[in-house]
Amino acid sequence: MNLLRDIVEERRADVVRARRRMPLERLSRMAANRRHVSLAAALARPHATSIIAELKKASPSAGLLQPRYRPGVIAERYEAAGAAAVSVLTEPRRFLGDEKHVRSVRRAVRLPILRKDFLCEPYQVVESAAWGADAILIIVAAVDPFEARALYEEALRWGLDVLVEAHTAVEVQQALSFERAIIGVNSRNLKTLRTDLAVARQLAKLIPDYRLSVAESGIRSRSEIEDLQTFGYNGFLIGETLMRAARPEMKLRELLGL
Repeated sequence: MNLLRDIVEERRADVVRARRRMPLERLSRMAANRRHVSLAAALARPHATSIIAELKKASPSAGLLQPRYRPGVIAERYEAAGAAAVSVLTEPRRFLGDEKHVRSVRRAVRLPILRKDFLCEPYQVVESAAWGADAILIIVAAVDPFEARALYEEALRWGLDVLVEAHTAVEVQQALSFERAIIGVNSRNLKTLRTDLAVARQLAKLIPDYRLSVAESGIRSRSEIEDLQTFGYNGFLIGETLMRAARPEMKLRELLGL
């Protein structure tokens, strides 16, 4: 079974249904009435630990993480604890996400919001802006190069930041071709779902110093963050470590070294 392929196929079908419920023209009008908070600026702070604190109810690798999931409340606490930005999962089956989660987080915080999902259609980019997100995720392994380029250009058209996620050396080179994108390196193997921070360390060598970069997945401690900072990462996207904690905001402060 190819989990990534299956999820992307499901999301393509979801887009077909979403277009029937919400025509692109109407969605575009909603997207036009938004303010933008820069994820890139949040990650570019010198001498700072910039954590994108993730909000997700469940995941394929961990199962149910938050039975009483209140994304707006958690996001408020993340902001108070010092998060640079928040990431909100919207995939509905494996991660139990929903567009309402982005909307509730947007009402709760002033931080940049990354919509994290398996984007494959430009329509989803407009959705992201309409819901109040400031940035989107493009997973190189999930789409072909032409689809990735279409997503990227649509995001720029709507003033959204773009985090392009890579898992291999070849994918990092593809990600670097998106000149204004933030480069994300995911240490999770998408086939086995296991994480290995050696991936982030190895692939960091391929990313020029002038490009913003984010280490994703598998980060559990302050010492791991400090280690990855020596490899040049500007930010850290952390999900399960926070979501598993009894008080995610206190775990965030620990990871920030506060």
